[in-house]
Amino acid sequence: MVRIVTKRGSFFGLGTAGLQIKIHLTGTPESHPNSIVYLRHRPSWKVRKNVFSALKSHAMSANPHPTLAPAGMDRIMVYGSEHDTEGEVTLAMPAGKKLDHLGVQVKFFGRIDMEAGAHEGRPSYDFISLSKELLPPGSLYETRTIPFNFRGVEKIHETYHGRNVSVKYFVRVEVLRQWLPPITQEHEVIVQLLGVEPSINEAIKMEVGIEDCLHIEFEYEKKCYHMHDVICGKINFLLVRIKIKHMELAVIRRETSGEGVAMSGGVGSTTTGGKNDLQNIVTETQTLLKYEIMDGAPVKGESIPVRLYLTGIPADLTPTYHAENNRFSVRYFLNLVLVDEEDRRYFKQSEITLWRKELG
Repeated sequence: MVRIVTKRGSFFGLGTAGLQIKIHLTGTPESHPNSIVYLRHRPSWKVRKNVFSALKSHAMSANPHPTLAPAGMDRIMVYGSEHDTEGEVTLAMPAGKKLDHLGVQVKFFGRIDMEAGAHEGRPSYDFISLSKELLPPGSLYETRTIPFNFRGVEKIHETYHGRNVSVKYFVRVEVLRQWLPPITQEHEVIVQLLGVEPSINEAIKMEVGIEDCLHIEFEYEKKCYHMHDVICGKINFLLVRIKIKHMELAVIRRETSGEGVAMSGGVGSTTTGGKNDLQNIVTETQTLLKYEIMDGAPVKGESIPVRLYLTGIPADLTPTYHAENNRFSVRYFLNLVLVDEEDRRYFKQSEITLWRKELG
């Protein structure tokens, strides 16, 4: 159960008769265990400083029958894409007060927002916009509770809160008034989309190096991973004639946004916070996790194993987005870096695809 309460005061000195708007979304993880789950926090772009928080989140989501949210935690819920958005709107009026209105409406939006100033053109795009009337024009004298539902709405994108772009679903209640701005209240509905395991999931195999100096071969078991998966692989040293100090592996997230992302072909993908003036494409590159997998100089024939748990990444992972609505994409990369004794860095990136196997 989710309740959002707003008490509206005056708007530039224009009173609202003390009206309170309450939005109550029906359904809980107990009543809909397959389509609603608890979240520990609102998903965000940030990397958390506490590296153990990701493991705590996974431990909680692994509980098949959560009855209560942990102590001190907000009851944030995430909804599956097939779950209908329904609930009740309560319009609470103080005793003896009256509010004349031109109707009360409830609306459901699916919206892509791009950061103001980062892009030209339309900063917002609504891919879902539905409206229903709750009350006809009249007067409010007492508290009214009215049910609403938006059933069978296709939610084609997952909720995403990025650096320069966001995808969000929300319910908005509007109390219309003559000559005055409407009294409004919004509540976000966090939606996640379950994916399907790719039928073809080939291994990543690449050979890189410097002629007559370094030749390595790295291999990862597959290219596509669900977000509770484990990345396994190995790095083979076929030729080593330079003094390597250490080797590290990083997981990188790259957000590319702006109209025409599909046509840009990844323009600016190697920059951090870069902007392509010709196509108005903005790219943000973020390192989610970095750890050392080798310390010291390897020898020819040596093999270094790789084992990386995605649930241990202290950030909110999302599925890979491929040029959604031709406005943004979110891609993930494994970045292998070798550092020699003169602090020269040799690196190679390989893209991986993430998909969601379960809610949470």
